[in-house]
Amino acid sequence: MPVPQKAGTVRSKQGSNAHSQSKAPAVKNSKIYSKKKDDEDWTELGDGGDEWTQGKTLLKPPDQLDLSEAELKEEFTRILTANNPHAPQNIVRYSFKERSYKPISSVDQLAVHFVLEGNLLHKDSDEARRQRAKQGLQEGKDVAEDAGDAEEGAGDERPDSVDVKPGIKERKLTNQFNFSERASQTLNNPLRERGCQTEPPPRATFSATANQWEIYDAYVEELQKQEKNKEKQKALLSKKEEDKGKKKTTMSDDITKVAKVSKIVERMVTQNTYDDIAQDFKYFEDASDEFQEQEGTLLPLWRFQYDKAKRLSVTALCWNQKYKDLFGVGLGSYDFTKQGRGMLLFYSLKNSTYPEFIFPTLSGVMCLDIHKQLSYLMAVGFYDGCVAVYNLKDDGPQPVYKSTAKTGKHTDPVWQVKWQEDDIDNNHNFFSVSSDGRVVSWTLVKNELVFTDIIKLSIEGPINEGQEGMQLPAMACGTSFDFHKQTDYLFLVGTEEGKIHKCSKFYSSQLLETYVAHNMAVDAVKWNHFHPKVFISCSSDWTVKIWDHTIKSPMFTFDLNAAVGDVAWSPYSSTVFAAVTTDGKVHVYDLSVNKYEAICQQAVVAKKKTRLTHIEFNPVYPIIIVGDDRGYVTSLKLSPNLRKKPKEKKGQELPKGPEVEVAKMEKLLCLLREPESTSND
Repeated sequence: MPVPQKAGTVRSKQGSNAHSQSKAPAVKNSKIYSKKKDDEDWTELGDGGDEWTQGKTLLKPPDQLDLSEAELKEEFTRILTANNPHAPQNIVRYSFKERSYKPISSVDQLAVHFVLEGNLLHKDSDEARRQRAKQGLQEGKDVAEDAGDAEEGAGDERPDSVDVKPGIKERKLTNQFNFSERASQTLNNPLRERGCQTEPPPRATFSATANQWEIYDAYVEELQKQEKNKEKQKALLSKKEEDKGKKKTTMSDDITKVAKVSKIVERMVTQNTYDDIAQDFKYFEDASDEFQEQEGTLLPLWRFQYDKAKRLSVTALCWNQKYKDLFGVGLGSYDFTKQGRGMLLFYSLKNSTYPEFIFPTLSGVMCLDIHKQLSYLMAVGFYDGCVAVYNLKDDGPQPVYKSTAKTGKHTDPVWQVKWQEDDIDNNHNFFSVSSDGRVVSWTLVKNELVFTDIIKLSIEGPINEGQEGMQLPAMACGTSFDFHKQTDYLFLVGTEEGKIHKCSKFYSSQLLETYVAHNMAVDAVKWNHFHPKVFISCSSDWTVKIWDHTIKSPMFTFDLNAAVGDVAWSPYSSTVFAAVTTDGKVHVYDLSVNKYEAICQQAVVAKKKTRLTHIEFNPVYPIIIVGDDRGYVTSLKLSPNLRKKPKEKKGQELPKGPEVEVAKMEKLLCLLREPESTSND
């Protein structure tokens, strides 16, 4: 059935003849379709007669994208670069100029895919003529054969073909129907040129006759030139150093001014914050002492703590003798299974919130002592056997002096250090005692510590030089020592076996006296500040004993019902001392008031398991500081009964001075010596 051409288009299975057959209204063995304006699907209009074409419709896939005309016409282009994606970007080369490895900025991006080696010949050469002659003959034969074949088939298949001239090669035409043009655009890297210009070294030519004298004169002139240059350089360096020194001084002055101002402001803020404590420290006196004849109390004041030292124990306390509000705290551990870092802190009563100086250490601090005259020098003993000297004037955290294995350091923990008077050469020196049985004198000479063994302790007695080669005696472990206040060469050493040895600096092979003092290690031994014969000792066997060094038996013995960590004499009275125990209590005794019991026994820690380790009296103010095994330091004020002075009678002035304190202690000792003297008689 013929259909008008306006109603639709005709599609045929013969794609190559579509143009020639599109004019016919109908084609055999084909279907006729029409397309409506509003409908995109094709509708079958007629059947050509074949059965296999019946019932076939073109379906649109459900997942086909619906694109607009603008989206269909959009072209996607790719910009190709000449950079090689596989080229390494982190190549380094050694630069001899800068003496270091430097990354290379330019990387070779060229990638070679195919290489064919060939050769070129000049067209006028003999070899080129021979090759052209061979190629010309071969091409002539091929062209003739192609021309003959073309003439034979021209009448049947190509009547409209053009005659091909013999000897001319036909040009191959491109396929006009199956031809696509492709193009790409690449970015060429810009070329960079680098160059350097060097100045040629100076050259000079000379000629002269050389003999011994001319050579000598030349050397002398050269030496004089070098000396002049050195003098000029020294002058320039001195000027530069002066300028740098001026700049540094100005900078350091500005920094110190700012630091001083900030420190003053910080102290003002803390004093305002803890104003009630400052008022108690200055003015408060416990009124209840008037109703208690003998007993006294301790008023808690500031509590010093540092967040980074919470897990460390207070192993040493020492007041500064020049700045009465400043004290040092040594932090470490008495448990040998938990040894590690340590810390050295300096606190001031004017600022309890943060330390004035902080010195972290690699080993735990076991003891410290501040120089009496040079208050910025501080001797420290460590758990690893080293001793060191810190200078508070230096900004760095490292000590200015430190012992090593080469300079005779101890092999066991250092339990106590004490500064001594300068030697004949005005060199500072201090002593140390350790568990290795050595009492060592350390002298500060230039930039090193020079050690001298004063005495080596053993269980049987001091070690003689002749005995050292015969056998190894059992070493006595020194735990504490103290020097006599008036007699400089006399000192006491407490041992781990519970004995106390009286020694002299001048006798390294002989002990002056040995006291069988305690059943356990002697934790502290200290001379009385006033009486030249009296010293005190404490131990973990729960006892505190007071001795007269001329008598082997103790004069007083006090049982405190707990291990005693430390004991200290008061600086204002010869009969007052205080001790701390592991149950968290502070015991204060005044022998002139009560010879049998403590006049103050007070717990000063919040938790029951907290152990007190050390105690120290302030040299001026009526306060004490106490350290525990949790890193806290607590300051306590003594009530009036704990620092009571004899009452003045009307019309009489009481004598004052150290002689009064000596007489007060001597009176007590005489009461204890009388029975012995009568029995001896």
